[in-house]
Amino acid sequence: MTKLDSQFVRAQFPAFADPVLGSDGFFENAGGSFPCRFVVDRLTRFYTQRKVQPYAPYAASQLAGEEMDEARTRLAAILGVAGDEVAFGPSTTANTYVLAQAFRQWMRPGEAIVVTNQDHEANTGPWRRLADEGIEIREWKVDPTTGHLDPADLENLLDEKVRLVCFPHCSNVVGEINPVTEITALAHAAGAFVCVDGVSYAPHGLPHVGSLGPDIYLFSAYKTYGPHQGIMVINRALGELLPNQGHYFNAGSLDKRFTPAGPDHAQIAACAGMADYIDALHDHHGGEPAATPAARGAFVHDLMRAQETRLLAPLLRSLSGRNGVRLLGPDQAEGRAPTVALDAGRDAEAIAAKLAQRGIMAGGGDFYATRVLEAMGVDPAQGVLRLSFTHYTTQEEIDNLLNALDDVL
Repeated sequence: MTKLDSQFVRAQFPAFADPVLGSDGFFENAGGSFPCRFVVDRLTRFYTQRKVQPYAPYAASQLAGEEMDEARTRLAAILGVAGDEVAFGPSTTANTYVLAQAFRQWMRPGEAIVVTNQDHEANTGPWRRLADEGIEIREWKVDPTTGHLDPADLENLLDEKVRLVCFPHCSNVVGEINPVTEITALAHAAGAFVCVDGVSYAPHGLPHVGSLGPDIYLFSAYKTYGPHQGIMVINRALGELLPNQGHYFNAGSLDKRFTPAGPDHAQIAACAGMADYIDALHDHHGGEPAATPAARGAFVHDLMRAQETRLLAPLLRSLSGRNGVRLLGPDQAEGRAPTVALDAGRDAEAIAAKLAQRGIMAGGGDFYATRVLEAMGVDPAQGVLRLSFTHYTTQEEIDNLLNALDDVL
């Protein structure tokens, strides 16, 4: 496989030209990635040349609408779904909340939803609150030692009452990549729909959702080199089955049924810059010129994952053998995202502050993952040190991180 050209990659991100952001190592990407220049340029252009109500007959309005449509169409093609199966919202948390309200209206008391304790709270809480409406909430629990979700445990929770299974593509602290297709097949065989939280996975390569098979796939553009938008894929069969949550006159539009408020026109248009970035990486690294958008996305996905796996392996080796700290999740790079959480037995925010003094930007806390931390015996008030990176991280930054950890830990 072609090796990722880090110099080219970093040239696509204005942040690395900043004296501060470009000099310190950025290891809090799970909280939000840097935006690529294509997104910044599109957002700037929209605010300076297109900031009018879209879809009116005059030129600026037509261009605004075309850019919004372009974002939806191009992202849908990369994700392997129909254009109107992609919806935008202010955040993944907000999109999840809207979905939960739709399921609340559609489901009957006594029916069940399966959730996990591996999830980010903002994306499991809306489902759990449906217990107040008489919906049974069943929890798929992680292994308290490893944080692993065993599909065999899910099978024991499935029966004819279960209407929905919700789980993360990967956890924002455990980092293990869950087998989405296998889990989806189990749920579908039991007659349940599937909702996957892809927020912590998508930054490491947009997945081909059509091949993975879930009915709903959610991720955040601002963690995927884009603007602050939540992106939701919902397949047509389910989207048309659930009650409309938008304006009544939008009930017939799948991409508007789960958008109660007016969309952020500029940020939606800027999301096309994410597709621009994928195309730029594909073309620079010698991808097939005639490749489909989905094939381009897969090519770039594999480029990103190979780079991240190469950089992650030495970090995991160093941390898994270190006394006085506990690495959460797998110690093998191939099976996890480059989101690494450490339980050091003391205040994690204080450790992050010391790393900042050594040119390392990292985070300490519970990261809204209190349920899995508690399940694994970690005090959420004490938290974990989280070191998260993406494909634009360099070997030099990993080396600097390891040296800083030697000093601090």
